[in-house]
Amino acid sequence: MPHHLRDKYAIVGVGYTPQGKIDGRTALSFHLQACANAINDAGVKRKDIDGLIIYRSFTPLLGEPEVTPYLVAQHLGISPKILSQEANCARGHLLHAIAFLEAGLCNYVLISYGDNALSGGRRFLSEATHGESFKDNAAFGEFGLVSNYAMAARRAMFEFQTGPDIWKEIAVSQRKWANLNPRAVMYDRGLTYADYLKAKWVVEPFRTYDTCLISDGGRAFIVTSLERAKDLKQTPALIMGFGSYHPSIDIHQSDYMAGPTGALESGKQALQMADITIDDITACEIYDCFTYTVEITLQDYGFFGPGEGKDWFSDGRIAPGGDLPVNTSGGLLSEAYFMGLTPLTEAVMQIMGRCGERQLGPKTATKEPEIVLVSDNGGVFQSHATMILRRL
Repeated sequence: MPHHLRDKYAIVGVGYTPQGKIDGRTALSFHLQACANAINDAGVKRKDIDGLIIYRSFTPLLGEPEVTPYLVAQHLGISPKILSQEANCARGHLLHAIAFLEAGLCNYVLISYGDNALSGGRRFLSEATHGESFKDNAAFGEFGLVSNYAMAARRAMFEFQTGPDIWKEIAVSQRKWANLNPRAVMYDRGLTYADYLKAKWVVEPFRTYDTCLISDGGRAFIVTSLERAKDLKQTPALIMGFGSYHPSIDIHQSDYMAGPTGALESGKQALQMADITIDDITACEIYDCFTYTVEITLQDYGFFGPGEGKDWFSDGRIAPGGDLPVNTSGGLLSEAYFMGLTPLTEAVMQIMGRCGERQLGPKTATKEPEIVLVSDNGGVFQSHATMILRRL
């Protein structure tokens, strides 16, 4: 385990855009706005950005260009030494950035996500990484990602008696965080247990509030060395540890449908590099494409064992005022969907102390955000990255 990387690198700036349903915008425009805002937030110059990584490629909407790192760099007016983009759902963006920095190839790496999925009508129905024909699967009632995750959740209901009694706690708790976040799509919309239980089915066992948002918008952040970070505008978020693990196998063929997911191994790697235990974590920002994903990820990290979720999530443990805050922006379920950048940038902002009414600490009757664990999940439990950040 490369312990020498602990606290060597840091995240120094975050770029936001308008989010929700934003008509008349291209995916490229959200990338550019998020990147420009991250550069300004960090207090660096455009010419300083010598690494650019953008999130996965989506099929462009009609009349729009394909978003590539070349195109983003061109419009930003930068000439990076390193350009990168993952084709599918692997979750190695931060790890790649650190590798480029450690190799001496870059000094400042910019990572961005942007999409106009909501206004453009993207439904993510066939975005999973499995190779079977979408039409062949649809003939048997399997319509892409939601039903893939629903199949895994249904198996978990059998294996360790999870289900709506647990998932409603996750949905309602995250909505409470969103109600403290003016940026969140669900900022002014409350959610009760009754609301959750009477919501329409999407694909059983998932109801509307079990599934993440589809969003227009973008998000970006910048990574550099701690030594460079000390001279910049914002208090940096130090990267204590990280890990990744990729089961890779199609969920239809998997033997891990109810876990362990890649969170188990990647979590161990990150904790070992950080030289801490799970008990040292003061908050979590978990990739929450579905409520069940939050449960299985926290379970595989070791916060509780199989079958223990109902007791663990009770009494508002992850909500404002709880023992272990989770997804304090509202997450993908209630803030906005920007893949792994929703949880990661929220962790950074919490560590920097820039979260306003939802700031961890006295304002929300929680612990100060000394050490925050972040997850990023890809495919249908086929890919997983874990990051652990701390205050300087």
